[in-house]
Amino acid sequence: MGLSSRIFLLSDDDTLHALAGSTFMRMLRKEDNCRIPDFAGQRVRQADLIVEVVDRKPAQVVHQTFCILDFDTEGLLDVERLNLQQFARVEDFVAQMPQSPAPPAGVVVDAARRFIAQGGSWEPDERLLVRLHAAALGQLACPRVWVVP
Repeated sequence: MGLSSRIFLLSDDDTLHALAGSTFMRMLRKEDNCRIPDFAGQRVRQADLIVEVVDRKPAQVVHQTFCILDFDTEGLLDVERLNLQQFARVEDFVAQMPQSPAPPAGVVVDAARRFIAQGGSWEPDERLLVRLHAAALGQLACPRVWVVP
């Protein structure tokens, strides 16, 4: 048994595009030769599903996260914005933990972190979630994302 990550980018019409993990890592490193012109100038939904693999076959989805990626006019990922959103999501999660003290009544709370986190996340409806799981388990074919130098 093992685990494997499946990354998908979703176009506006909910078409799933498989993205190789190695390509996503190159995008995070801001390599110039890792542009996606098809998504240039867009905000694109990303789904990252972790799949349990048994005997080299995907068995079940065990974890999933959803975020929104911003691409510049050249098709390069806006890594700084993604980092800001991801750190805000973690901070928001930690702030909601039971051991975190609640602010005293009447105190103004800085909600900027929540707005940043919400701007970088999304949730699929049930129909789309079923398609994502099918694609992650190899039951639904979807085109691969191709990068250009």
